[in-house]
Amino acid sequence: MTDENKTLGNILVSHRAIATVACQTALSSYGVVGMASKNLANGIANVLLKDPTNGVEVRYDGSLVDLDIYVVLEYGTRIKSVASTIAHQVQYQVETIFGLKVNRVNIHVRGLRISDID
Repeated sequence: MTDENKTLGNILVSHRAIATVACQTALSSYGVVGMASKNLANGIANVLLKDPTNGVEVRYDGSLVDLDIYVVLEYGTRIKSVASTIAHQVQYQVETIFGLKVNRVNIHVRGLRISDID
C-alpha cells in the first residue's frame, strides 16, 4: 500500500458563513432573547435587511478565528453563566462545522429584556 498525496483543490469558507453559524448558535442558547448590532448604523441597516449575521463580527488571520458576539439577554438570568455558555457553544460549533481553530469568543451584552408575564 503506497501513500499518495493528491490535491483536489481548496475549500474556502466565508466570514459570512462563520457569522451565520455563530449567530444561530447564540440565538439557540438559553437566556438569549436577541442579537444586537455593534453600532447604530449597522442596527438601522439590519432592521431593513434582516441580516442573518446580525450581531457577529468575525476576524480570521489564516490560522485562528476571533469572534465578537453582541447579544440581548433575558432579565433575571445569570449574565456570567449565560455569556460563558454562549462562548463555549459557539466555539464548539464553529470548530466542529468548519474545522477551524477558534482563538477567542468575546460576548458583548448590549441589553436586558424583560419578558411579558401573562
